[in-house]
Amino acid sequence: IRLVSGSGLCDGRVEISINDQWGTVCDDLWDINDGDMVCRQMGCGRAVSAPQGSRFGPGSGTIYLDDVVCSGSERSLTKCSPHRGLGVNNCDHAGVVCSVGSIP
Repeated sequence: IRLVSGSGLCDGRVEISINDQWGTVCDDLWDINDGDMVCRQMGCGRAVSAPQGSRFGPGSGTIYLDDVVCSGSERSLTKCSPHRGLGVNNCDHAGVVCSVGSIP
């Protein structure tokens, strides 16, 4: 997992790697709980915001995950459910701003 096009390592468009190919995560149903999961997975504290609508620009790869819902107990974003399945989507790109490294 990585965050791209933000101001640092702990904010940006959410991207995941599947079979060594980077792709993005859909913003449908994306919220602060999903952002928290990403921030924790990256060691970046908690989510301050979970922007939708390509705030950090569009990704160039496949949108891998859509309709992601995290409860907070998962260890990685791909363990959150439900999602439509890898590569199935109808949306824009999800982003996150984490508490560690965020600009006040």
